[in-house]
Amino acid sequence: MTSPESTRMFAEAREAADVVAQQIARNAAGAATLGAALRAAPPRGVLTCARGSSDHAATFAKYLIETRLEVLTTSAAPSVTSVYRATPEAADVVARQIARNAATVAALGETLRAAPPRGVLTCARGSSDHAATFAKYLIETRLGLLTTSAAPSVASVYGTVPAMADTLAIGISQSGRSPDILATMTAARDAGARTVALVNDITSPLAALADTTLPLDAGPELSVAATKSYIASLAALIQLVAEWADDAELRAALDGAPALLRAAWDSDWSPLVERLADARGLYVIGRGLGFGVAQEAALKFKETCGLHAEAFSAAEVRHGPMALVGPGFPLLVFRQSDETGDGVDELVREVVTRGGEVLVAGSAVPGAIHLPHPAAAPAIEPMLQIQAFYRAANALSLRRGFDPDRPPHLAKVTETL
Repeated sequence: MTSPESTRMFAEAREAADVVAQQIARNAAGAATLGAALRAAPPRGVLTCARGSSDHAATFAKYLIETRLEVLTTSAAPSVTSVYRATPEAADVVARQIARNAATVAALGETLRAAPPRGVLTCARGSSDHAATFAKYLIETRLGLLTTSAAPSVASVYGTVPAMADTLAIGISQSGRSPDILATMTAARDAGARTVALVNDITSPLAALADTTLPLDAGPELSVAATKSYIASLAALIQLVAEWADDAELRAALDGAPALLRAAWDSDWSPLVERLADARGLYVIGRGLGFGVAQEAALKFKETCGLHAEAFSAAEVRHGPMALVGPGFPLLVFRQSDETGDGVDELVREVVTRGGEVLVAGSAVPGAIHLPHPAAAPAIEPMLQIQAFYRAANALSLRRGFDPDRPPHLAKVTETL
């Protein structure tokens, strides 16, 4: 049995005296120089930035500095992460993107109306593939055209090229550098597909190989977890479909999206943070246009919050997955105000009746926790819901002791074959 004196914590604490002596000697000259500089040009305040035990040391610093030097000292709010700073920019990104791509998308829409493809193939990974799910529902409901997601390993690993002539292949990628996406889009182009790239980096290989490139214009996204680039992808897809279908109503809805995105950022989703602070798992539910953002939210729960979440269609969850639903296993539901609304409401009522907890983004449902967002056309609602969600996910990540900017074991560009 391990004795209390043999633990690493005990040994390191015992060494503190020697550590302090070494530190005083090593830092003496540097501290003296810094002290002289601060006396010569006193700062108007002191800002500390720390977490956990280090933040407790910062609390000591506050009292020491304010009592000995009478300089106001405050602690930074680390909740102002790259995710928190970047996501509100989505409104400006979308406005800029709409203007920049207007002529290109109008020309592409005219071309696609004149020579309609026999189907649409999307190619993406991660958050971009969740945007592709949104594209499937948007294209099939607005244009009546079969839309499917490519399995990149078919081209990149198996070396097989399906028949893709006369199709429209849409590659969605923030970096435009993932080998499997490049292999699939190259195969589609060589097989006779018209290729379109939705990409943030216009110098990327994906942008270079596409017939048409639609820049996402999201700018640098420092956090590993994509946020504004995902919203930009949804906006680009809406703009493409609006022009292709020559849909004035959809164009007008997109034009109003930037202002609504700003309002969505201010939506109060604090009940989500409170309810999920100690949760161990949940389902994230959507249907139709909302299913893609359900997938995205489930991914962000795992990436940034260490919370296991699975995304299901409101129809699919009624099968085997319903066995887990009940007290202690909450649901987050993304509801659109379209033909799917009644079925989603029925599911929510059923779960509430069984004693389950449900959080609903969209119209309020009796018995469920309401997560508000600005009213909008159904095609725009997913963007607003995920914008409000990102702010709540950032807060939840910090509440659960994680750093949303640096999810463990993840990199910005995933080199998948």
